[in-house]
Amino acid sequence: MTTVLIADDQPMQRLGFRMLLESQDDMTVVGEASNGTEATRLVDRHHPDVVLMDIRMPGLDGIEATRRIVATGARTRILIVTTFDLDEYAYEGLRAGASGFLVKDAQPEELLAGIRAVASGDAVVAPSLTRRLLDAYIHHLPQPAAPAAPPQEDPRLSSLTEREREILTVVGQGWTNTEIAERLHLAESTVKTHIGRILAKTGARDRVQAVILAYDTQLVAPA
Repeated sequence: MTTVLIADDQPMQRLGFRMLLESQDDMTVVGEASNGTEATRLVDRHHPDVVLMDIRMPGLDGIEATRRIVATGARTRILIVTTFDLDEYAYEGLRAGASGFLVKDAQPEELLAGIRAVASGDAVVAPSLTRRLLDAYIHHLPQPAAPAAPPQEDPRLSSLTEREREILTVVGQGWTNTEIAERLHLAESTVKTHIGRILAKTGARDRVQAVILAYDTQLVAPA
């Protein structure tokens, strides 16, 4: 049974989500929150598998609530629900640690599939779309001052083998498992094994966070 917390400031939206989720044999709603503060409190109380997180809520918004939930190390996964699929809010939500996002006018089966994917540890957003988001908004980040000494390699990369580093780089470039297998002449099962090890060694929660890691460590540069 997948447990879900609904965080949205619109009562009718929460009701619609609840009715859909509770019509499924494998899902149950453990609570509702109308703002980010309530969402973080209810996550701490119920430890849901997935939070459907709205962005624009009064008080603590969905971005900061996502950041706080992820920072606790909780196993709860965040699925951002946003109005537009390529906007700054989706970008900020992924960087805060969300495992994906869906638009509010998604079909019911898309929402249900997204919740199941996130609950199983998969990312909802395709790596290529994650890269488009990062390319679109990475320039908005403040640029660090030039270091006085050569920069040290990010410690998250230090334990990776050369092959794992290579695969993390192409994941950051938006390649699918099939593309990686074909272009690097590997079995797809081997690619999946490598990616699992990369996530474990770097602490990335899922493939979306691996793409962000590739950008943050400058393995991949904005297009």
